[in-house]
Amino acid sequence: MTIALSGETRAKSLNRRLTVLLCRVAGLVIFAVGIFYWARLIGIDPVHLGRFDLMPIWWRIAAPALAVLYPVAGIGLWMTAGWGAVIWVLIAIVEAVMHLGFPALFGENLLGLAAHGWGLGMLAALRVVDWRESGRRPGR
Repeated sequence: MTIALSGETRAKSLNRRLTVLLCRVAGLVIFAVGIFYWARLIGIDPVHLGRFDLMPIWWRIAAPALAVLYPVAGIGLWMTAGWGAVIWVLIAIVEAVMHLGFPALFGENLLGLAAHGWGLGMLAALRVVDWRESGRRPGR
């Protein structure tokens, strides 16, 4: 027996699937970037800044904070928890301040900032669509 879904239910289901897909892909990528930061801190990646004890003081402040925030955000996004997106916004703000506010110290990472902006923009758009569709349902 097949139950036909209404257009509204299909749209809600599609929005939920797209949101979960975006969160899972972003969670994997963000978790991988966190692993990259840990590799930098322990000296596996000698090409960039070297180990923690060899980094300039400004990277000694930023790198450990990002090394903790990135994996936590990745796990939260994978679980599609609301706090994962909040930590992702915090990471984007921290990196925007680093790379736009102090490019002489941290360098310019416009591609990374654009990736944060695109991903967070897509997540915001999906959440707005969900919110608008929730308001149109009868009984609300």
